[in-house]
Amino acid sequence: MRIVTSLLLLTIGCGLRAQTYNVLLIPDSLKKGARAVVREDETILEIKSPSKAIERQHTVYTILNENADNLGGFVSRYDKFTSVGSVNMTLYDAMGKELKRVKKKDMEDRSYVSEGTLMNDVRYKFYDFYFKVYPYTVSCDEEDEHNGLLFFSPWRPLLNSGISTQHSKYVIIAPKDYEVRYKLVNCDIKPVITESGDKKIYTWEVSNLPARHTETGGPRWKEIAPHVLLAPSEFEAEGYKGSMTSWESFGKFIYQLREGRDILPEDIKKKVHELTDNLKDPHQKVYILYDFLQKNTHYISIQLGIGGWQPFPAEYVATKRYGDCKALSNYMIALLKEAGIAGRYVVIYGGADEPPLVDDFPSLQGNHVISCVPLEKDTIWLECTSQTQSPGFMGSFTGDRKAILIDETGGHIVKTPSYSSTDNTRSRVVNASISPEGNLDAEVTTTYYGIRQEMPHGLIYGASDDEREKYLNSLFHLPTYKVDKSRYEEQKGALPVVKEYLHVVSPNYAGVTGKRLFITPNLFDRNTYRLPQDSARHYDFVDDRAFRDIDSITIRIPDGYQPEAIPSDVHIDNKFGRYSASVKVLPDKIVYSRTWEESFARFPPSDYAALVKFYEQLYKTDHTRIVLVKKE
Repeated sequence: MRIVTSLLLLTIGCGLRAQTYNVLLIPDSLKKGARAVVREDETILEIKSPSKAIERQHTVYTILNENADNLGGFVSRYDKFTSVGSVNMTLYDAMGKELKRVKKKDMEDRSYVSEGTLMNDVRYKFYDFYFKVYPYTVSCDEEDEHNGLLFFSPWRPLLNSGISTQHSKYVIIAPKDYEVRYKLVNCDIKPVITESGDKKIYTWEVSNLPARHTETGGPRWKEIAPHVLLAPSEFEAEGYKGSMTSWESFGKFIYQLREGRDILPEDIKKKVHELTDNLKDPHQKVYILYDFLQKNTHYISIQLGIGGWQPFPAEYVATKRYGDCKALSNYMIALLKEAGIAGRYVVIYGGADEPPLVDDFPSLQGNHVISCVPLEKDTIWLECTSQTQSPGFMGSFTGDRKAILIDETGGHIVKTPSYSSTDNTRSRVVNASISPEGNLDAEVTTTYYGIRQEMPHGLIYGASDDEREKYLNSLFHLPTYKVDKSRYEEQKGALPVVKEYLHVVSPNYAGVTGKRLFITPNLFDRNTYRLPQDSARHYDFVDDRAFRDIDSITIRIPDGYQPEAIPSDVHIDNKFGRYSASVKVLPDKIVYSRTWEESFARFPPSDYAALVKFYEQLYKTDHTRIVLVKKE
């Protein structure tokens, strides 16, 4: 969705625009290292009242190569709160000559419903010129009307990595008594504030920002790019009034959306008491009700209600036996309430790549809802959309991040469980043999803990036999191999565990040259992570992995062979991680052991060269071979 108002945009004539869109007029400093240039980005948001606003946007993008073709089209979503009034787009060639014009009526109107979504009141307008003669320029003017102000788009003068900006302006026009809330991030671009009659006008503006680039292992774009977060103060939507001036007031708004929606049908109330009345431990009550939820409901996305923020009633979920994250979490809390346990509704960002919560700027933040049960000595966290996840386990989707817990007193910032390198252990025991022809036969037992068990957990519950076979036969970095047997065992808990049993055969695993055998003792877990050399590192390296690998490998070797070359043991213990590898060659077998551990860390650019060497040493050690020679 784009955001603006009716001022300023008509001051630039079409003929003048066409002349200025000649690519030759772009300063070289803005083309250097860029895949696109934002020639103009002017947004005006005029707030009429806490429930209404008009937004207009004028953008001009010059696409320099195919890596920026996504800017050559148009996508604007709308729903019951936002209507797209008008859209005008124009395509220009490299010299600024107009090639084609389109309007709103020429665009496709598509549903936002995706796989797994039952209902969704969001749609979007779509158009793409599919133009491939570079460079080219696309201009767009859009006007939207908002009825219900829950969210203001941020101002991002630098759109993304590799995109420079020639001119960007963001204007908010608001009643004098309306508080416009904003937060400067990675910049000091304060607004120019003026008054006109009964209006207060906020203007942010910049020019000539060269392209910046993300780096391997570097921070997310939002961590390094200048931007301004914006949010309403008082707002109204579908008769619900609220305030975002504090997390307390925001939480009270979310709480009122749930009021009266926790009523259970009589048969479900009866079932809750059957399951829990004879249990004394509240933990056991939570576990058995969570199990009931998992066995009797399933997740379907339903993006309706107040901007997709209001859950369907508990009675609806009980009857239909499905719901989205809001509805299922609300239902779980209703079950707990009937059992005399206070559950809590938690708004959170779900996903490995989602931005962290900005806890000092109350606003609509989050794309997911979970629940939790604060008890006297601990808190049980519950992912209510999963039919298989262990109670208490948040994993990589919602673990180790701040969230907003909602209760009758408002919103409260909380943090979900984090998982250390020890929690995320992968322990592998291999008993293998190599024939005189170099063929490998191996029994592989691997125990996965914490986040490391998420993939095998998915293989147990979310994959067909064919999908599992395909995955397992692409898992290891071997030229040719086959997993012909597999079996899994699961142990549920706040830190779940999965055991995997595989039988692996790999023809010609060991190199055979005359009387020599060449064997890489690290059979299945060779490090492939290598960092590119970077002569001018600008940003920190963020190690967002916390894990520990333990390998114990025994390889029976053919009779009559003795070692000719054995790699030296390696032991590394520094700020980047801990690693050790050792190998012994006995008369009938090779015994290999390896550990590798890393924790969450952040390293300054000055450490990058040493970090490159660290991973290079691990790579070489993991690929080191033993040479055996046959006795005469």
